[in-house]
Amino acid sequence: MGNYLPRQCGIATFTSDVCSSVAKAAPDVECVVAAMNDIPGGYAYPDRVCFELPQQSLPDYRRLAEYLNLSRTDLLCIQHEFGIYGGPAGGHLLNTMRQLRIPIVTTMHTVLRTPDEHQHRVTEEICRLSDRLVVMSERSVEFLREIYGVPAEKIDFIHHGIPDMPFVDPNYYKDKFGVEGRDTILTFGLIGPGKGIEYMIEAMPAIVERFPDIAYIVLGATHPAIRREQGETYRLGLEARAKALGVAKNVIFHNRFVELPELCEYLGSADMYVTPYLNEEQIVSGTLAYAFGTGKAVVSTPYWYAQELLAENRGRLVPFRNSEALAEAVIDLLSHPVPRHAMRKRAYTLGRQMIWPEVSRRYLESFQRAFEARRKTGVFNRPKARRIPTNALPEFNIAHVETLTDETGILQHTRHSVPNRGEGYATDDNARALALVMRELSSEPEDKALQRLAFRYVAFLDHAFNRKINRFRNFLGYNREWLEPAGSEDSHARAIWSLGITVDAASDPGQVAVATELFNLGLNKMEEFTSPRAWAFGLLGIHEYLKRFPGDRTARRMRDKLATELIRIYGIVATDEWPWFETYLTYGNARLSEALLVAGPAMNRPDIVDVGLKSLDWLVKIQTSAQGHFVPVGTGGWFRDGDRSRFDQQPIEAHTMVAACARAYELTGEQRWQDAMQVAFEWFLGRNDLGLPLCEPVTGGCYDGLNPEGVNRNQGAESTLSFLLALQTVSRTRKVPEEPERCTTETVKSRC
Repeated sequence: MGNYLPRQCGIATFTSDVCSSVAKAAPDVECVVAAMNDIPGGYAYPDRVCFELPQQSLPDYRRLAEYLNLSRTDLLCIQHEFGIYGGPAGGHLLNTMRQLRIPIVTTMHTVLRTPDEHQHRVTEEICRLSDRLVVMSERSVEFLREIYGVPAEKIDFIHHGIPDMPFVDPNYYKDKFGVEGRDTILTFGLIGPGKGIEYMIEAMPAIVERFPDIAYIVLGATHPAIRREQGETYRLGLEARAKALGVAKNVIFHNRFVELPELCEYLGSADMYVTPYLNEEQIVSGTLAYAFGTGKAVVSTPYWYAQELLAENRGRLVPFRNSEALAEAVIDLLSHPVPRHAMRKRAYTLGRQMIWPEVSRRYLESFQRAFEARRKTGVFNRPKARRIPTNALPEFNIAHVETLTDETGILQHTRHSVPNRGEGYATDDNARALALVMRELSSEPEDKALQRLAFRYVAFLDHAFNRKINRFRNFLGYNREWLEPAGSEDSHARAIWSLGITVDAASDPGQVAVATELFNLGLNKMEEFTSPRAWAFGLLGIHEYLKRFPGDRTARRMRDKLATELIRIYGIVATDEWPWFETYLTYGNARLSEALLVAGPAMNRPDIVDVGLKSLDWLVKIQTSAQGHFVPVGTGGWFRDGDRSRFDQQPIEAHTMVAACARAYELTGEQRWQDAMQVAFEWFLGRNDLGLPLCEPVTGGCYDGLNPEGVNRNQGAESTLSFLLALQTVSRTRKVPEEPERCTTETVKSRC
């Protein structure tokens, strides 16, 4: 976000260059631009500009934020200069920043030492809302820390980018500009008062006296804003001054805004570069960076950026508004070519750190730091949102499930709330959907809509089963072609879980018959499985199946085997600090604990129940924030010896925690488990890191996750079914009588 070519200003050139160089350095990254307009109708921008906004139009700043949030942009890099944004001290920009749900990296082209009240307030707020701040001078780092209170670790020092030019003899290019055989001095950039060019022209008579053929090229158009207000008064004054001093033949004005290739040729032709600026408080200069980095001998007034860049004899500094000193420095350097060339080489050597490939690499690193910080630690900017009250449960609503389901089954994914047919179907989701409707039918057996859905999902699982190898396939294209002969172990076991529920809950004899056949064929195959989550889903499915057929010895034998395997790996991995089955946490973690809580009592194994409760208790503690809300492990996983991933938080984690805590409450009667269940469920309602609800009560849909920038606006099957399954569990657990027939912690061993 910033000004952009063909608008004529330094920020426009910089934004264009940094965008192009980042796009070149990272071909898989799409770089687009939100361009600021200072004139009605804007400019003839290239296709890279995707959004334009008039700098004084406050509503457009809000519209830009909405546009970026909806377009799923990953990160915004703002080019900040007070004058290019509307409002007092450019404060309109804050209206975009405050509403964004994405990381922000702001390049500070100006950092003021003595800001006025508005400038100080706006700068502080920009710093607060930005995830990273990029500056181009060490003095800027110092000012941000000492004046605006920005922590050093939030600041990235990245040089102003420059073109990668060879270290060449200036005589190579001089004939192109009619100065062949002449020593040449260059000043370039947009022209206007404050540039101090009049002092360099006043220095020219003394220089011409010593070097009669000297050429001083002033390259650049008058700044458009100055031209609109004052016309060409300043430039005409410079030309008149050169004529009056008798050096008009030595001072050459090129009243043009040149593109980069031609600018590089002008730079190549110069023996020396002069910046006679008048204001000390200039903290960066693109023109100086270009000249310095391409190996020019530089004479400059001591504004802040020049002091820093030209230190250690990399250039020559002269006092402000001092024509005599300018003349003396230029004459000295022209008279002594050996030290002048040594100065050029020192500048060119440091300039290798400033070329665009190096600068773009540093910007990409800054972007990555901003993005990773959001993923691990949470968001810094987020919109206020209405939270759904947590003292009342939302209505159970399958409207979105019906939207996602066609005659084949439930589709996997959506674009926002619209089914995405291109992604097809998954056994995983059809198994979840079957479990949901079967449990709901047990209390609403006459519901025709639920009955139709149940037949559809059972038929999908029947079709998914590959009888040649007794494995469930998982992914089915929208063209009804299977994409693999067998799905993952977890998807197979999830089908077994839902079929076990169907065997127990279905009232239709045909559904029971098909579910029983598939369950038994698929269960035998699980003896070969190695996935702990597959074992857990198998145990949960067996638990449901045995409610109807408690005498099935094959199912009981498989139950005992799978539970023993879970206990075995727990014994290998678990420690006092890490009472878990694996050396890491990934997805659906609470299912492992829940599986032991149903298997232990059935097997008369209190030791299995103990492991289930201990592991679940630890899982609850590490996924509860200091503020008391549920914080599931993000999809990046949490390795025992590594960092925890804070985002992306997935609905499946809240659902599995709800289910496991409900089991623990039913088993022990301890209120703490019902409390933990409620906390996990309230994650859906907005009691989470961002304070944003994920469920849509009107449709029963659920957003696909919690990202650093906000909710993932897609409402896929897994997320929606996770929410509804969790709601189903909480609703039923709340209805449990005050004194149910259940085990307590004190009596669990005797009960088992």
